[in-house]
Amino acid sequence: MDFGRLITAMVTPFDTEGQIDWQTAGRLIDYLIDEQGSDSIVVSGTTGESPTLSEEEKLKLFAFAVERAAGRSKIIAGTGSNDTAHTIHLTKSAEQCGVDGILLVAPYYNKPSQEGLYRHFKAVAESTKLPIILYNVEGRTGVNISVDTTLRLAQLDNVVATKDCASLEQLTLIVSGAPDGFRVYSGDDAMTLPALSVGAYGIVSVASHIIGSDMKALIEAYVAGRVEEAAKLNGKLFPVFKGLFHCPHPVPNPVAVKFALSLKGYPVGGVRLPLIEASEAEQSFLRKLVK
Repeated sequence: MDFGRLITAMVTPFDTEGQIDWQTAGRLIDYLIDEQGSDSIVVSGTTGESPTLSEEEKLKLFAFAVERAAGRSKIIAGTGSNDTAHTIHLTKSAEQCGVDGILLVAPYYNKPSQEGLYRHFKAVAESTKLPIILYNVEGRTGVNISVDTTLRLAQLDNVVATKDCASLEQLTLIVSGAPDGFRVYSGDDAMTLPALSVGAYGIVSVASHIIGSDMKALIEAYVAGRVEEAAKLNGKLFPVFKGLFHCPHPVPNPVAVKFALSLKGYPVGGVRLPLIEASEAEQSFLRKLVK
Protein backbone atom coordinates (compact mmCIF):
# COMPACT_ATOMS: atom_id res chain seq x y z
CA MET A 1 0.00 0.00 0.00
CA ASP A 2 1.42 3.35 -1.06
CA PHE A 3 -0.05 6.17 1.00
CA GLY A 4 1.99 8.77 -0.88
CA ARG A 5 4.19 11.51 0.51
CA LEU A 6 1.56 14.10 1.49
CA ILE A 7 -1.04 12.83 3.95
CA THR A 8 -3.56 15.29 5.41
CA ALA A 9 -4.93 14.75 8.90
CA MET A 10 -8.40 16.11 8.16
CA VAL A 11 -10.49 18.24 10.49
CA THR A 12 -14.04 17.14 11.25
CA PRO A 13 -16.52 19.82 10.12
CA PHE A 14 -19.28 20.68 12.59
CA ASP A 15 -22.50 22.65 12.11
CA THR A 16 -23.82 25.35 14.43
CA GLU A 17 -25.22 22.66 16.74
CA GLY A 18 -21.86 20.91 17.05
CA GLN A 19 -22.92 17.96 14.91
CA ILE A 20 -20.99 16.66 11.91
CA ASP A 21 -21.65 18.77 8.82
CA TRP A 22 -21.70 16.12 6.11
CA GLN A 23 -22.11 18.49 3.18
CA THR A 24 -19.03 20.47 4.20
CA ALA A 25 -17.13 17.25 4.94
CA GLY A 26 -17.72 16.16 1.35
CA ARG A 27 -16.59 19.52 -0.05
CA LEU A 28 -13.51 19.40 2.16
CA ILE A 29 -12.49 15.94 0.98
CA ASP A 30 -12.82 17.06 -2.65
CA TYR A 31 -10.78 20.20 -1.91
CA LEU A 32 -7.99 18.32 -0.14
CA ILE A 33 -7.66 15.87 -3.02
CA ASP A 34 -8.30 18.04 -6.07
CA GLU A 35 -6.85 21.39 -4.97
CA GLN A 36 -4.31 20.61 -2.27
CA GLY A 37 -2.92 17.37 -3.66
CA SER A 38 -3.40 15.06 -0.67
CA ASP A 39 -2.29 11.54 -1.51
CA SER A 40 -4.09 10.15 1.55
CA ILE A 41 -6.43 11.51 4.21
CA VAL A 42 -6.53 10.58 7.89
CA VAL A 43 -10.07 10.60 9.27
CA SER A 44 -10.67 10.85 13.02
CA GLY A 45 -7.12 11.58 14.03
CA THR A 46 -6.02 14.22 16.52
CA THR A 47 -6.83 16.99 14.04
CA GLY A 48 -10.22 15.38 13.48
CA GLU A 49 -11.00 15.72 17.22
CA SER A 50 -11.17 11.97 17.73
CA PRO A 51 -11.34 12.23 21.55
CA THR A 52 -14.77 13.88 21.31
CA LEU A 53 -16.21 11.83 18.44
CA SER A 54 -18.49 8.94 19.32
CA GLU A 55 -17.87 5.50 17.89
CA GLU A 56 -20.96 5.87 15.72
CA GLU A 57 -19.67 9.17 14.33
CA LYS A 58 -16.25 7.69 13.60
CA LEU A 59 -17.66 4.75 11.67
CA LYS A 60 -19.97 7.01 9.67
CA LEU A 61 -17.00 9.26 8.88
CA PHE A 62 -14.90 6.30 7.73
CA ALA A 63 -17.59 5.03 5.36
CA PHE A 64 -18.44 8.53 4.14
CA ALA A 65 -14.80 9.38 3.36
CA VAL A 66 -14.26 6.13 1.48
CA GLU A 67 -17.33 6.75 -0.66
CA ARG A 68 -16.50 10.41 -1.31
CA ALA A 69 -12.84 9.86 -2.14
CA ALA A 70 -13.86 7.12 -4.58
CA GLY A 71 -10.31 5.92 -5.04
CA ARG A 72 -8.82 9.36 -5.73
CA SER A 73 -7.05 9.29 -2.36
CA LYS A 74 -6.37 6.63 0.25
CA ILE A 75 -8.45 6.86 3.44
CA ILE A 76 -6.71 6.10 6.73
CA ALA A 77 -8.84 5.56 9.83
CA GLY A 78 -7.67 6.76 13.21
CA THR A 79 -8.72 3.89 15.48
CA GLY A 80 -6.16 4.08 18.28
CA SER A 81 -7.05 4.45 21.95
CA ASN A 82 -5.61 3.55 25.34
CA ASP A 83 -7.74 0.39 25.51
CA THR A 84 -6.35 -2.45 23.39
CA ALA A 85 -9.64 -4.35 23.24
CA HIS A 86 -11.57 -1.28 22.08
CA THR A 87 -8.85 -0.41 19.56
CA ILE A 88 -9.17 -3.90 18.07
CA HIS A 89 -12.96 -3.57 17.96
CA LEU A 90 -12.83 -0.17 16.22
CA THR A 91 -10.11 -1.34 13.82
CA LYS A 92 -12.18 -4.34 12.73
CA SER A 93 -15.21 -2.08 12.26
CA ALA A 94 -13.14 0.38 10.21
CA GLU A 95 -11.96 -2.46 8.00
CA GLN A 96 -15.58 -3.28 7.24
CA CYS A 97 -16.09 0.36 6.19
CA GLY A 98 -13.58 -0.13 3.38
CA VAL A 99 -10.74 2.10 4.58
CA ASP A 100 -7.27 1.62 3.11
CA GLY A 101 -5.24 1.72 6.31
CA ILE A 102 -5.17 2.36 10.03
CA LEU A 103 -3.40 5.04 12.10
CA LEU A 104 -2.69 3.84 15.65
CA VAL A 105 -1.69 6.37 18.28
CA ALA A 106 0.31 5.15 21.26
CA PRO A 107 -1.96 4.45 24.25
CA TYR A 108 -2.28 7.65 26.25
CA TYR A 109 -2.69 8.40 29.96
CA ASN A 110 -1.98 4.87 31.26
CA LYS A 111 1.69 5.19 30.16
CA PRO A 112 2.55 1.59 29.22
CA SER A 113 6.10 0.23 29.20
CA GLN A 114 7.89 -0.40 25.90
CA GLU A 115 6.95 -4.08 26.15
CA GLY A 116 3.35 -3.06 26.78
CA LEU A 117 3.43 -0.81 23.72
CA TYR A 118 4.81 -3.64 21.61
CA ARG A 119 2.15 -6.10 22.76
CA HIS A 120 -0.62 -3.52 22.23
CA PHE A 121 0.35 -2.76 18.64
CA LYS A 122 1.07 -6.41 17.87
CA ALA A 123 -2.38 -7.45 19.12
CA VAL A 124 -4.07 -4.84 16.94
CA ALA A 125 -1.94 -5.74 13.91
CA GLU A 126 -2.90 -9.38 14.26
CA SER A 127 -6.59 -8.46 14.32
CA THR A 128 -6.65 -6.91 10.84
CA LYS A 129 -5.37 -7.39 7.31
CA LEU A 130 -5.07 -3.63 6.82
CA PRO A 131 -1.70 -1.85 6.73
CA ILE A 132 -0.93 0.01 9.95
CA ILE A 133 0.84 3.31 10.53
CA LEU A 134 2.13 3.79 14.08
CA TYR A 135 1.64 7.25 15.59
CA ASN A 136 4.20 8.49 18.09
CA VAL A 137 3.36 11.84 19.72
CA GLU A 138 4.74 11.93 23.25
CA GLY A 139 3.51 15.48 23.87
CA ARG A 140 -0.08 14.20 23.77
CA THR A 141 0.26 10.63 25.01
CA GLY A 142 2.90 10.94 27.73
CA VAL A 143 4.89 8.04 26.31
CA ASN A 144 7.49 7.77 23.54
CA ILE A 145 7.56 4.74 21.26
CA SER A 146 11.30 4.14 21.39
CA VAL A 147 13.48 3.50 18.36
CA ASP A 148 13.95 -0.13 19.41
CA THR A 149 10.22 -0.70 19.85
CA THR A 150 9.44 0.94 16.52
CA LEU A 151 12.00 -1.22 14.73
CA ARG A 152 10.70 -4.32 16.47
CA LEU A 153 7.15 -3.50 15.34
CA ALA A 154 8.40 -2.79 11.82
CA GLN A 155 9.15 -6.52 11.52
CA LEU A 156 5.41 -7.27 11.61
CA ASP A 157 4.03 -7.82 8.13
CA ASN A 158 1.31 -5.18 8.16
CA VAL A 159 3.04 -2.50 10.24
CA VAL A 160 4.23 -0.47 7.26
CA ALA A 161 5.05 3.01 8.53
CA THR A 162 5.27 5.38 11.45
CA LYS A 163 4.12 8.94 11.93
CA ASP A 164 6.68 10.22 14.41
CA CYS A 165 6.75 13.58 16.17
CA ALA A 166 9.99 12.81 18.04
CA SER A 167 13.41 14.36 17.49
CA LEU A 168 15.34 14.37 14.25
CA GLU A 169 17.77 12.01 15.95
CA GLN A 170 15.01 9.47 16.55
CA LEU A 171 13.77 9.77 12.97
CA THR A 172 17.32 9.22 11.72
CA LEU A 173 17.77 6.08 13.81
CA ILE A 174 14.43 4.64 12.68
CA VAL A 175 15.17 5.32 9.02
CA SER A 176 18.62 3.76 9.26
CA GLY A 177 17.44 0.66 11.12
CA ALA A 178 14.09 -0.08 9.48
CA PRO A 179 13.55 -2.91 6.99
CA ASP A 180 13.17 -2.10 3.30
CA GLY A 181 9.75 -0.67 2.53
CA PHE A 182 9.04 0.64 6.04
CA ARG A 183 8.26 4.33 5.71
CA VAL A 184 8.81 7.15 8.16
CA TYR A 185 6.54 10.21 8.13
CA SER A 186 7.11 13.36 10.11
CA GLY A 187 4.15 14.42 12.21
CA ASP A 188 5.35 18.03 12.47
CA ASP A 189 4.82 20.34 9.48
CA ALA A 190 7.81 22.49 10.40
CA MET A 191 10.03 19.38 10.24
CA THR A 192 9.00 18.36 6.72
CA LEU A 193 12.23 19.32 4.96
CA PRO A 194 14.61 18.33 7.80
CA ALA A 195 12.85 14.96 8.06
CA LEU A 196 13.16 14.36 4.31
CA SER A 197 16.86 15.17 4.56
CA VAL A 198 17.46 12.24 6.95
CA GLY A 199 15.42 9.80 4.87
CA ALA A 200 11.80 10.28 5.92
CA TYR A 201 9.31 9.51 3.17
CA GLY A 202 6.77 12.27 3.73
CA ILE A 203 4.55 14.23 6.11
CA VAL A 204 1.24 13.71 7.88
CA SER A 205 0.17 17.32 7.80
CA VAL A 206 -2.18 19.88 9.27
CA ALA A 207 -0.93 22.83 7.22
CA SER A 208 -1.81 20.98 4.00
CA HIS A 209 -5.40 22.13 4.58
CA ILE A 210 -4.13 25.59 3.61
CA ILE A 211 -0.88 25.16 1.66
CA GLY A 212 -0.99 21.53 0.54
CA SER A 213 -0.11 22.19 -3.10
CA ASP A 214 2.94 24.19 -2.04
CA MET A 215 4.00 21.45 0.37
CA LYS A 216 3.65 18.93 -2.45
CA ALA A 217 5.92 21.13 -4.56
CA LEU A 218 8.47 21.30 -1.74
CA ILE A 219 8.54 17.52 -1.36
CA GLU A 220 8.74 16.91 -5.09
CA ALA A 221 11.57 19.44 -5.46
CA TYR A 222 13.59 17.76 -2.72
CA VAL A 223 13.00 14.24 -4.04
CA ALA A 224 14.05 15.39 -7.52
CA GLY A 225 17.31 16.74 -6.13
CA ARG A 226 16.39 20.42 -6.38
CA VAL A 227 17.44 21.07 -2.80
CA GLU A 228 17.87 24.85 -3.13
CA GLU A 229 14.35 25.17 -4.53
CA ALA A 230 12.97 23.04 -1.68
CA ALA A 231 14.80 25.19 0.86
CA LYS A 232 13.34 28.38 -0.60
CA LEU A 233 9.85 26.91 -0.50
CA ASN A 234 10.41 25.80 3.08
CA GLY A 235 11.37 29.35 4.05
CA LYS A 236 8.24 30.71 2.36
CA LEU A 237 5.94 28.20 4.05
CA PHE A 238 7.56 28.15 7.48
CA PRO A 239 5.48 31.05 8.93
CA VAL A 240 2.33 29.03 8.17
CA PHE A 241 3.81 25.85 9.63
CA LYS A 242 4.44 27.66 12.91
CA GLY A 243 1.52 30.07 12.81
CA LEU A 244 -1.14 27.37 12.82
CA PHE A 245 0.13 26.21 16.23
CA HIS A 246 1.37 29.54 17.65
CA CYS A 247 -1.02 32.35 16.71
CA PRO A 248 0.83 34.16 18.23
CA HIS A 249 0.74 32.03 21.40
CA PRO A 250 0.48 28.21 21.55
CA VAL A 251 -3.02 27.05 20.63
CA PRO A 252 -4.26 23.45 20.58
CA ASN A 253 -4.80 21.82 17.21
CA PRO A 254 -7.22 22.04 15.34
CA VAL A 255 -8.44 25.40 16.66
CA ALA A 256 -6.32 27.53 14.32
CA VAL A 257 -6.63 25.46 11.16
CA LYS A 258 -10.42 25.33 11.48
CA PHE A 259 -10.58 29.13 11.59
CA ALA A 260 -8.08 29.39 8.74
CA LEU A 261 -10.25 27.08 6.62
CA SER A 262 -13.25 29.35 7.17
CA LEU A 263 -11.17 32.18 5.70
CA LYS A 264 -10.53 30.01 2.65
CA GLY A 265 -14.25 29.51 2.03
CA TYR A 266 -14.66 26.24 3.90
CA PRO A 267 -16.76 26.95 7.02
CA VAL A 268 -15.90 23.83 9.01
CA GLY A 269 -17.40 25.19 12.23
CA GLY A 270 -15.98 25.35 15.71
CA VAL A 271 -14.44 22.79 18.03
CA ARG A 272 -15.98 20.63 20.73
CA LEU A 273 -15.30 21.23 24.39
CA PRO A 274 -12.92 21.06 26.14
CA LEU A 275 -11.34 22.86 23.17
CA ILE A 276 -12.54 26.41 22.56
CA GLU A 277 -12.56 28.57 19.46
CA ALA A 278 -9.81 31.03 18.57
CA SER A 279 -9.82 34.30 20.50
CA GLU A 280 -10.16 37.69 18.79
CA ALA A 281 -6.39 38.19 18.95
CA GLU A 282 -5.75 34.74 17.49
CA GLN A 283 -8.31 35.33 14.74
CA SER A 284 -6.65 38.63 13.84
CA PHE A 285 -3.25 36.89 13.62
CA LEU A 286 -4.67 34.12 11.44
CA ARG A 287 -6.37 36.57 9.06
CA LYS A 288 -3.00 38.20 8.39
CA LEU A 289 -1.28 34.81 8.09
CA VAL A 290 -3.76 33.42 5.56
CA LYS A 291 -3.88 36.66 3.60
